[in-house]
Amino acid sequence: MGRRNKKGRNITGIIVVDKPTGRSSNHVLQQVKRLFDAKKAGHTGNLDPLATGVLPICLGEATKVSSYLLDSDKQYQVTCQLGVVTDSGDSDGKVLTTSPVPEFTEQDLLDLIPKFTGEQDQVPPMFSALKYQGQPLYKLARQGIEVERKSRRITIYNIQLLSVTADSFTLDVRCSKGTYIRTLVEDISQDLGCGGHVSMLRRVAAAGYQIEQAMTVEQI
Repeated sequence: MGRRNKKGRNITGIIVVDKPTGRSSNHVLQQVKRLFDAKKAGHTGNLDPLATGVLPICLGEATKVSSYLLDSDKQYQVTCQLGVVTDSGDSDGKVLTTSPVPEFTEQDLLDLIPKFTGEQDQVPPMFSALKYQGQPLYKLARQGIEVERKSRRITIYNIQLLSVTADSFTLDVRCSKGTYIRTLVEDISQDLGCGGHVSMLRRVAAAGYQIEQAMTVEQI
C-alpha cells in the first residue's frame, strides 16, 4: 500500500485504461488519479476525445518512465467515412465540404496502401495538442487561426484493410510515435477522389500493452 499524505498517496504502478469515447485523455487521467488518491500521475500518449482504447496511466514513481512509454510504437483500428470533410478530421468537427463518393473497389484501396507505408514526413493537423508559442494548436484552430506547422518524420510499418463499404473503409494501422491517424485517413480519402474523416478510432496497442489488458474506468 502507498503511504498517505495530505497531497495524496505515494502509490506506484501502471494502470492500462480502455479510454471511452467523448472524454479527453486528461479527464480520464484525473479520474484514475482520484480513484487511487495518487499524489502523482501521468498518461503516456494523448488520444483524441473521439478515440477509445489503450491509455497507459503511470502513478507515482512510474511517471519517471512515462517518456519511454510515450516513444513506443502504436497500433490503431480506424474507420473512414468518405465524402464528408471536417475541420478536425473526425466526426467531432465542423463539416467543411461534402461530395459524392466515386465507385471504388477493395483492390483500389489495396493498390493505394503501399504509398502510405514506410518512413515519411507528416504535417500535424491544426486540431492537435502540439503547441505553438505556448498555446495548444487546437485552441488556435477553434478560433479559426491556422499557423504553419513543421513536418515530422514518422514511420507507418503496416496497414491492413479490414473492411470496405460503398462509402467507408476500416484499417488496422501499426505506426511510430507522433503519427496522426486523422491525417493518414484524410490523405487516403483524398486519393480516392472525395475526401473523408475519421468516424471511429480505437488504439488497440501502445507501450507494449494490448487492448485485452485494458480496463474501463468503471472496472478499476
